[in-house]
Amino acid sequence: MSFAAPQSALDVVILAAGQGTRMNSALPKVLHSIAGRPMLAHVLDAAKIFDNACIHIVIGCQAEQVRTAFPQANVNWIVQEQQLGTGHAVKQALPFLRPQANTLILYGDVPLLSAATLQQLPWLVSPESIVLLTAILEHPHGYGRIVRDADGEVISIIEQKDASLTQLAINEVNTGILAATTEQLTRWLPALDNCNAQREFYLTDIVMMAHSESIIINTHSTQDETEALGVNDRTQQARLERIYQQRQANALMANGVTLADPARFDCRGTVTAGHDVFIDINVLFEGEVLLGNSVTIEPNCLIKNAKIGNNTRIKANTVIDGAIIGDAVEVGPFARLRPGTVLKTGTRIGNFVETKNSVLGANSKAGHLAYIGDAEIGEHCNIGAGTITCNYDGVNKHKTLLGDGVFIGSNSTLVAPLHVESGGFVAAGSTVTKAVPADNLAVARGLQRNIAGWQRPKKKRTEDKTSPD
Repeated sequence: MSFAAPQSALDVVILAAGQGTRMNSALPKVLHSIAGRPMLAHVLDAAKIFDNACIHIVIGCQAEQVRTAFPQANVNWIVQEQQLGTGHAVKQALPFLRPQANTLILYGDVPLLSAATLQQLPWLVSPESIVLLTAILEHPHGYGRIVRDADGEVISIIEQKDASLTQLAINEVNTGILAATTEQLTRWLPALDNCNAQREFYLTDIVMMAHSESIIINTHSTQDETEALGVNDRTQQARLERIYQQRQANALMANGVTLADPARFDCRGTVTAGHDVFIDINVLFEGEVLLGNSVTIEPNCLIKNAKIGNNTRIKANTVIDGAIIGDAVEVGPFARLRPGTVLKTGTRIGNFVETKNSVLGANSKAGHLAYIGDAEIGEHCNIGAGTITCNYDGVNKHKTLLGDGVFIGSNSTLVAPLHVESGGFVAAGSTVTKAVPADNLAVARGLQRNIAGWQRPKKKRTEDKTSPD
C-alpha cells in the first residue's frame, strides 16, 4: 500500500550512522535484525509507503558495510564522517534535499513504526508548522520529554541527561521522528549548537527555534507506544523481536488461525493462511509461505518459501524449504524437503526422508530413510526404506524417472540417468544402473553363498603386561 503526501515533493531522511556501542558488536547497529531482517530494512519499508518520496540514508560507522547490505535499494546514501549528533546528521543531508519539499526524518533503529502512523505526519506540515511524533510512556526513562506551556503548546524538547526533576516526571516523550519543510530545516540546522551534556548537535533543538518564530508545533501521538521503541542494546532488541512476533501472531489469529501458543511462534517473512489452520509450538516461518485450508503443522518445524495445500499435515521436526505441497499430503516427522520439491495430492513423505528438485506424483510415498534427488516419480509409487537416487557423478546432475505404480524395494540404489517404466519392480538391495521396462522385475545384487562349517572369528587373548619377563 502506498500513500501520496499532500505536497508534490517529499524527502525522507533516515539516520543510520551510529555504531551502537551498547550492542557490543562489530556489526553496525542498523544491521542487527528484527524478524530475520536488518532493522534498517523495516524502516525502509515504512518509508516506501509514500509514492512520491525521495529517500536519503545518512550512514557513518562502517558505512560501506551498511550500503553493501542493500544493493538493490533505490536510495541516496550520504556519509556522516563524524558522528556529532542527530542535528549534525540531518545537516549532512541538506544539500540533497529539494528546496520546495517537505522532509520527514526517521531513524534506522526504530523498526516497528506502522504505515498507518507514518502517513499521518506530512499532512501536518506547512511553512507555518512542523509536526512531532510523540508517545505516552509509563516508564519514559531515556527519552527526551515534550515540554509544553500553560496553554498546552509545545515549547521545547529536553533530553534525559539535561532534564530537571520536574521535567523527568513528564511521560509524553519525543520519538525523534518529525517532519518540517526543507526551507525551515535549511534555516534552523546551521544555527544549532552543542552546549549540552553530550556535547552534540541535537535535532530536537529546532523545536525551540520553531517556537521562537511562532511556528505551530503540531504533535501526533502514536496509539501504540511500541511503534516508537528504538534499539540500543540486546535486551531492547529481544523485546522488539517479541513485540513484532506478537503482532504477526495476532494478525493470523484474527484471520482464523489457531496457534497453540502465540508466544512460541516466529515469522521472518509473510504467512498467508486459509481457514481452520492449526500451528503448534516452536514453528518458524521464513520468506513467503502460503497455507491452504485445514493445514496442521506440528511442533518444531521450519517452513521457508513454501506452498502447502488443503488438509495437509506437516509432522513434528520437519524442515521445508522451497517446496510446493499439494492437498491431503503427510510429511514427516523429521523429514527434509529441499528446493524444487513438488508433492502432488495424497503423497506421503515419512521420517528421515530427504527430497530435492523432485516431483512425486499423486499417492506416491517414501515412508522412511530415503534420499530422492533430481527425480520425477509417477503416481502410486512406493519408495522403500534406504533407497537412494545417485544423481551426481561428481560433475553433473542426472535425472531418475519412475513411471506410475513403480515399486522400489528397500535398500536400493538407483544410479542416474535411469528410467524405471510404469509397473516396474526393483528387488530389495539392488543397485540399478540400466533402464527397467514396464512390468519387469529388476534384481541387481550379488548372488548369495552359504558356507557350511564357517568358524566365527575369536577374540585374541590379551597378554598380562604386569607379569614378569
